Amino acid sequence: MMDNNSNSYVTIELPVQWGDMDAAQHVNNTVYLRWIESARIQMFRKMQEGKLEFGKIIPILAWQDCKYIFPVTFPDQVIITVDVIELLEDRILCEGKIHSKKHERIVAISKTLLVAFDREESKKQQLPQKWTKSLTDFYGSSILK
Repeated sequence: MMDNNSNSYVTIELPVQWGDMDAAQHVNNTVYLRWIESARIQMFRKMQEGKLEFGKIIPILAWQDCKYIFPVTFPDQVIITVDVIELLEDRILCEGKIHSKKHERIVAISKTLLVAFDREESKKQQLPQKWTKSLTDFYGSSILK
């Protein structure tokens, strides 16, 4: 049975493509990471009121892991959720879950660490207030660390 994902910050649904599978006849591990990436992009669009435009401060992926729980095959639809676990001054720790509609279960869990990066000064910065406000408006102050 799938987790109730209606309370997630971002939820997207994507089709599994035939070309997503590898020689072992299941979805290649790198595809799971792209699915999580797609949900993360939607997270930043939501944080910026539907836009994906950044000034001098941009989010960069500092770290990512993925626990593969169950193989996904074609045909299927996957539901990807992304939520913020911790919000620090200069970073966001997220958890993404991939659910298979066909198998009605979680098939992978990914954690990602995103850092606010100043592309002009080439160094880490504090998160823009707009990002922090969007996330604390949704989750409350419990995510602040």
